Amino acid sequence: MKNILVFGATSAICHELLKLYAHSGANFSLLARNGAKLAAVADDLVARGGTVAGQSCFDFSLWEKLEAAVADAKAELGHIDLILVAHGTLPDAEKCEASMAAVKTCMEDNFTSAAIIIQSAAGLLATQGAGTLAVLSSVAGDRGRKSNYVYGAAKSGIDTLLQGLQGRFFGTDIRVVNIKPGMIESPMTQGMESGALWSTPQAIAPAIHKAIAKGRRVCYVPGYWRLIMLVIRCLPTSILARLPI
Repeated sequence: MKNILVFGATSAICHELLKLYAHSGANFSLLARNGAKLAAVADDLVARGGTVAGQSCFDFSLWEKLEAAVADAKAELGHIDLILVAHGTLPDAEKCEASMAAVKTCMEDNFTSAAIIIQSAAGLLATQGAGTLAVLSSVAGDRGRKSNYVYGAAKSGIDTLLQGLQGRFFGTDIRVVNIKPGMIESPMTQGMESGALWSTPQAIAPAIHKAIAKGRRVCYVPGYWRLIMLVIRCLPTSILARLPI
């Protein structure tokens, strides 16, 4: 993957993945919401052997700016081999139960703005006729659970969108990869109590890198989450409702 367009470059998981591409001399166009963090990521990737053709900072909920940002990235990179989307936030579940404003923010951050970015990326790759779209989703989208069902609903919507795109591009040179991390220690989960099933961005980045290279449709990271979520999906609602998850 030589030319890479990144939405949400300051994501801890995404940054670790980009480091692997930087070691191979990849060329990046980086987009994020936090300018200071974005500049630090760009400097780090250059120090590791990559090049940064351009970087842009804007609020992804302002979808009207997206078209110009994508056009600029295309001009900077030329042919785009990989588009990475690592955009989203982890809401407070109790706030979502009590506040309709919190629900709205969760859906805008994790579904609406992400879906617009993904659809725009798909359009760019369709015009090229080739390339890979990889999206950081979540295992939360696999089943509605009482601990995070609003967030899970947003991620479930992203899963459905990606499934549709995989069907749209079936038989072409365009690949769509749905990356589904489990519980990961990162700034997004800061303050949450970690446990045996937790992992780190550094630990899962190589598996994501490999899944993208192979064009896998779905990548659970760490891999044991595939089995965990298979069990959770199969549980009757009467049993799932009794579990503290």
